[in-house]
Amino acid sequence: MTVELAVLTPVVMVVALVVLNLMGFVEACAAFDQAARDAIVAQGVAPPGEQSEIGAVEGVQVTLEELLGRSDRCEVEVRTEPTSGTGQGSFAISPLLTRYVCTLTYRPWPRSVRFPGITYEAPLALRHECSLVVDRYRPGVVV
Repeated sequence: MTVELAVLTPVVMVVALVVLNLMGFVEACAAFDQAARDAIVAQGVAPPGEQSEIGAVEGVQVTLEELLGRSDRCEVEVRTEPTSGTGQGSFAISPLLTRYVCTLTYRPWPRSVRFPGITYEAPLALRHECSLVVDRYRPGVVV
C-alpha cells in the first residue's frame, strides 16, 4: 500500500495542478470577456485626448489591464483591424468602423519548478481572443 501511495501521489498532484490551472483560465476568460467589451465601449468609441487609433488602443489596453487586475499570470494585448469592405461589388457602409481584437495570454502556475538536478518550465501559454466592432467617431454605434 505504501508503494501504491508513492506512485499515485505525484500523479494526483499533477492532475490537481492541471485542474487548478484550467479553472483559473476559465475564470480569467469569463472576466476578460466582460472587461474587454466594457473597455472597448468606454475607451475605444471616443478616446480621450488625441483622437487617434494608437491612443484608442493604448486607452483600451490600460483600462483592460486595470479591470482585469491579474498581472501575475495574464498578459493583455489589444490591436485594431479595419472592417471596410474592399471586395468586388461591396461598399463601405461606414468607413470608420474599427474592429478591436483583445487577446488574453494565460501562463499556468507554477511557471517553473526546480529540484536538485531537475528543472521544469511550463512550455505553453493559453490564449483567448475577444473582438468588437465600433465606430470610433460616433458614440453609440456598436456592431
